[in-house]
Amino acid sequence: MNLRPATAADAAAIARVHVDTWRAAYRGILSDPYLESLDYAARTEEWVKRIGLKSHFTLVAADPAGGQIVAFADGGPERSHDPAFRGELYALYVLPAHQRHGLGRRLTVAIAETFADNHVHTLLAWVAAASGAGKFFERLGAKAFRSKRGPLGDVEVDKVGYGWTDTESLGAR
Repeated sequence: MNLRPATAADAAAIARVHVDTWRAAYRGILSDPYLESLDYAARTEEWVKRIGLKSHFTLVAADPAGGQIVAFADGGPERSHDPAFRGELYALYVLPAHQRHGLGRRLTVAIAETFADNHVHTLLAWVAAASGAGKFFERLGAKAFRSKRGPLGDVEVDKVGYGWTDTESLGAR
């Protein structure tokens, strides 16, 4: 898989990965009606706007044969002004058929490297506690630093903030 910065032309493909992955990852956490109401066109519009922002960056993993986007990561400044972290991994989604092949790891390292290129060496990622995504970040050396309750889709969930106080442990420059 090729990793590269996203462009506005990728918005529809990112939206497809976003919606399809939410439907798989959050089944049983979010309501079925909410998951089925997720709309590709609405998400595409959100991604067109988001990709154009200078405050953060989006990377995609594309199949070299056909160019199909199968995963993405999105990051930028840490949003809650946490004193221990300057960078935040806002989103990391890999289509179910492409999970467990190292794409999530590669995208996380690439996001950390992008931060390192901008002299940011701390990184935080929030996950829904019930999703099990924390185990992925723990395998990459992240520690659980924070917890909170907050909205996700149509419900309130417990969230855990996993972080790296030095992204060099991820292999970031």
